[in-house]
Amino acid sequence: MESLIPPYYSLTLVVVGTIFNFLTFIILCRLTCRNVNVRSTVHYMRVIAIFDILMLYGWNLDHYLSAIHGFTIQKSSIPSCRLLSFLNYFAAQSSAWLRVFACLDRYLALSCSHRIWFCYSKNVLIIILSTISTITLLNLHFIICGCSYRLNGSISVQSWLFQTYPLWDYVNLGVYNCVPFILMITLDVGVIYYLFHLRHINIFRNLSIQHRPISTTLLVTTFLFLIMTVPSTVAFAFFSTADSTLLYCLDGLLYSYHVLSFPIYMITLAAFRRTCIKMIKCTKNQRKIVPHIQIQHKK
Repeated sequence: MESLIPPYYSLTLVVVGTIFNFLTFIILCRLTCRNVNVRSTVHYMRVIAIFDILMLYGWNLDHYLSAIHGFTIQKSSIPSCRLLSFLNYFAAQSSAWLRVFACLDRYLALSCSHRIWFCYSKNVLIIILSTISTITLLNLHFIICGCSYRLNGSISVQSWLFQTYPLWDYVNLGVYNCVPFILMITLDVGVIYYLFHLRHINIFRNLSIQHRPISTTLLVTTFLFLIMTVPSTVAFAFFSTADSTLLYCLDGLLYSYHVLSFPIYMITLAAFRRTCIKMIKCTKNQRKIVPHIQIQHKK
């Protein structure tokens, strides 16, 4: 019974995470930002919600399929093997680096007295596309020369052209965890400094209050990023021969992080919470309006 908990937990993450992140994306698209300095950060948050959905359909879903149904999508064919090998790294790294740029956006919004190039919506979209393109190129080798057939007909994630797959876990540790976390924590320290600095200056007190909720949200997500994603990435990079149940549990913790955006935003962002409640109320209040016909009786 205990061995069934990790795979069914992975399936639960797929269902709950897809619903939560889809709702997050819809609410963020409907969110009206009165503070122009917050709009640029919301662009990052929208794209992060999409990548957090993609994250759940790689190794996480295969954990369930392998344990319960005896097969995995990744090893069902060469095209799916190459695509899933690419997606597993691409989605995780994109999600992490978009979080880095969201933290950078908050830091610049607080440290600069005027709006700069980095904070305009059009330029934010350029940054997002450039980030995604760079990470695509970094992992493109999976599509080109990953996966091959073994002599017995089964599929291997490696090929005679491609011997770097096992080493890519070390690269992923740096690109997905170490470098993004160092940058996020450095930028968040700067955000905390400027929030306290502005708080003690009367003329900027309102500015501090405007920036505080979304800055708090990013601080919470950075802390959770450390404690929930690093253990799994380190384990698969250095201890891949360890107990598989333990590795799956750590992987479950990692993917749980990419499901938590919705509850975190609901708790820490009042504007997000209000938009969500309004959306629910509008759905409940949509009723058919039947025209009232008054019938006059003749005496």
